Amino acid sequence: MTNPEADISEEPGVERLARAVETAEQALIEFEIAVETFRVEVENFSRLHHQRLGPMYARLDELEARIAEAVAARTGAPEDVQRAREARAMVQPMPGVEELFGGWMDGDGLSPEAQAMLTDQQVRPPQRVRPSDEARKIFRDLVRKAHPDLAREDGERRRREEFMVRVNAAYAGGDEAQLLRLAEEWAAGPLPAQRRPNRSEELYARLEWLAERKEMLSVLAAELEESAIGSMLRMAPDDPDGLLVQIAEGLVAQIAEREAHLASLVA
Repeated sequence: MTNPEADISEEPGVERLARAVETAEQALIEFEIAVETFRVEVENFSRLHHQRLGPMYARLDELEARIAEAVAARTGAPEDVQRAREARAMVQPMPGVEELFGGWMDGDGLSPEAQAMLTDQQVRPPQRVRPSDEARKIFRDLVRKAHPDLAREDGERRRREEFMVRVNAAYAGGDEAQLLRLAEEWAAGPLPAQRRPNRSEELYARLEWLAERKEMLSVLAAELEESAIGSMLRMAPDDPDGLLVQIAEGLVAQIAEREAHLASLVA
């Protein structure tokens, strides 16, 4: 007596569909790796951008407020007074702002690092914005092997999901040593149970889910790329630290220009 399911799985059309599903799965995993890598880069660059340059932006806001106040004091015009009030409102301290800057602001409002930038003193080199190349390599390899979408059973999917939470956390922190330990743990663990789909309906449903997942990731990728930080990062993907230096130099020039303008108003 023949097995109906075996006959179905051997049909050429179903075999081609199974190969299409496998190809789509691998393509989705590669896309997820790219999106997650870019998300980590944007998140880290955003944090470093605010830490390093936030005090400079605050200084510019303060100078703009003082300039507007000096102009209003000279003219007394209602519109100038209003502009001065609006400019000053932009630099009012927010509750807990020191905590937000994580120690980067001192009692005078600027950290030693920011003061050094403004006075051309040498500062500590900024930390790496992105995980190392080796960490990226290990991460990609782990995702390809342990991605939950490769599971065919609920128990295996849950095991992979829990494991990938730890992998993503280590990658986001650039912890190469932890990634190596996780790679060893996965290699020593039980082999994932693989079961080839044997019904065309299941394969079609799988393809639909993969397409929906791809669409969701595409939206996320577009949001990251169109964000202010994402746009900045794309300007110098291979040297984000150098981009910060360029931005800082531009801010120093702007601060010097506004300080000179303020001095001319109050002289």
